[in-house]
Amino acid sequence: MTDPTHTNTLSPDLLAMLRCPLTHSPLRQDGDFLVAEVGGLRYPVRDGIPVMLIEEAKLPPPFKTLDEFKAHFANSIAR
Repeated sequence: MTDPTHTNTLSPDLLAMLRCPLTHSPLRQDGDFLVAEVGGLRYPVRDGIPVMLIEEAKLPPPFKTLDEFKAHFANSIAR
């Protein structure tokens, strides 16, 4: 059963500190996901906790693999 008081909305202060672990770009919240400004990787927020694992991120279209994504954004990905 779902807790009606539970929310996946992050505080603005926390959101301001978080960055995409791959592109290091800022994130914005879109429902139950945090979306990277560069590339659009979507990280889930589960039970109010952001899951900032690259392997857990949803790829934006048209990318089918993380390697495709990395190759396309190679110049944007900070090392």
